[in-house]
Amino acid sequence: MPGAPRPRVVLGVAGGIAAYKACSLLRLLVEVPYDVRVVPTESALRFVGEATWAALSHQPVHTTVWDDVHEVPHVRLGQQADLVVVAPATADLLAKAAHGQADDLLTSTLLTARCPVVFAPAMHTEMWEHPATRANVATLRERGALVLEPAEGRLTGVDTGKGRLPEPEQIFDVCRGVLARGDEPLVADLAGRHVVVSAGGTREYLDPVRYLGNRSSGRQGYALARTAALRGASVTLVAANVSLPDPAGVKVTRVGSTRELRDAVLAAARDADAVVMAAAPADFRPAGYADAKIKKADDGSAPTVELTQNPDILAELSHDRPRPGLVVAGFAAETGDATAGVLDHGRAKLARKGCDLLVVNEVGVDKGFESPDNEAVILGADGSQTVVPRGAKEALAHRIWDLVAVRWTATEPPSVPHR
Repeated sequence: MPGAPRPRVVLGVAGGIAAYKACSLLRLLVEVPYDVRVVPTESALRFVGEATWAALSHQPVHTTVWDDVHEVPHVRLGQQADLVVVAPATADLLAKAAHGQADDLLTSTLLTARCPVVFAPAMHTEMWEHPATRANVATLRERGALVLEPAEGRLTGVDTGKGRLPEPEQIFDVCRGVLARGDEPLVADLAGRHVVVSAGGTREYLDPVRYLGNRSSGRQGYALARTAALRGASVTLVAANVSLPDPAGVKVTRVGSTRELRDAVLAAARDADAVVMAAAPADFRPAGYADAKIKKADDGSAPTVELTQNPDILAELSHDRPRPGLVVAGFAAETGDATAGVLDHGRAKLARKGCDLLVVNEVGVDKGFESPDNEAVILGADGSQTVVPRGAKEALAHRIWDLVAVRWTATEPPSVPHR
């Protein structure tokens, strides 16, 4: 809406080598655009200077409570913020936040903030796994803060392991999702649940070079995996030909074809509480596979490709559920035609598939596939219809999990988490 105030975000930066990555996160936040104030610690300025933060945020940068004292910044910043995100959050910063220390502007802001707070940890594996850090993380999560799981990979020097800062794009997606929920608190309401999410588009090869595929980027499925993990679930993500970085704290299984996707999803669903099929599996595959590249004919004729139908994974899961109480949700990328509209096609598919929820996307040039945003209508087998307006894919993901959660009965025992 023109003239609407921009969400106010405080970006805290603690003193770790990953502080340089926060510059990319800041650019993403400013470009939305959000009104961003960067609050680094003194040690963070040893890695990235004050001038860089000021230039990228277009805002003054302070580290102590003694600057602009008349504005009472150690209280005002936290009180006025719509979101505080700390990236990187070092072991030291997490310890101070958990114990309520307020010895600089960032920790004072954390103590006065009444908005959602997101911590993106980055440290060496031994520090992350230390009982003191684990206790501090548990304390912060119990108080409602979102502490992301660090990524695995190359650390400082030659070390590798869990402790890398999640990619700036992932942290940004989390921030957008949190802000999109408005006044709805983000709680660990999926804790103790095992959920399976599929993402991406399958490929059916004609020869070693060519394949039948689609435009799915996997972004919506990855948003579903990230948001489920944030809400406490144990998440298995079955990814088909996706180039996105693995979501932190999520088990990722990679597949290529529709039959591989089916086998992986059915295996993971055996002890799952919910399966959300966000992948776009190919409906057909070539009946035969050419061991060598199919060549052009000299006479200009084109080869005929015979197709055979692939398994319908969503229908199979819905009609032959591997465990009682499993909630099954699917996606339908639809376009209207001369016979019916988008929702008419969606309702027919919902009845045909037999799933509990069907997320109906109207696809087009800038809708659905490959777009950072999404909009949908979620149809329920109970006749419900939930409209989700255009916004971040995390916002749609949260709404899907909201509807999945209400379909779990209160007496159903959750599965054992499989982290």
